[in-house]
Amino acid sequence: TTYGPGYAGIKKPGGAEGEEMGGLAVGSSGASAKRGGGPLVVLYSGDLKATLKEVRDAGGTIVKDPFAFPGGRRFEFQDPSGNTLAVWSKK
Repeated sequence: TTYGPGYAGIKKPGGAEGEEMGGLAVGSSGASAKRGGGPLVVLYSGDLKATLKEVRDAGGTIVKDPFAFPGGRRFEFQDPSGNTLAVWSKK
């Protein structure tokens, strides 16, 4: 896949060819290891810029500024409890 050999996509039921609603990546290095392991919860937003501001205003710490990836743009943040999450948008 475009995410690498250790990635398995989860297809949207009845979705268009190649349309994914999530996925799993394996490995003990890279971003997962830096987060301490475990899954990265990725949330969807219709307005990435507004959501970025809301996360900051709510006390979140941006750990990866918005960047392009296959399917859109996303950013990653830590919530005040230390959980790392991501937000993506098609725009």
